[in-house]
Amino acid sequence: DAVRQCIYERFDCSLGTGLGKVKGRMFRIGHLGDCNDLTVVATVAACEMGLKLSGVKLQGSGVQAAMQCFADHPIAAPRAP
Repeated sequence: DAVRQCIYERFDCSLGTGLGKVKGRMFRIGHLGDCNDLTVVATVAACEMGLKLSGVKLQGSGVQAAMQCFADHPIAAPRAP
């Protein structure tokens, strides 16, 4: 929960807590009806940055992987009416 708190306070990104057996060992990423490539990449970046700020050692390859996935599988963003 300290990592989630760091991400929320630093990047204004609210993540869900793990449930049941994984409570306190993971977090969940969700959305409230609006999600696109940019919001996913920004959320992954916030998670990577928050983990690093919390002392977790990681390569930081999630943002690049997400961007590559979106480039390989483009979906047109819906336009407002």
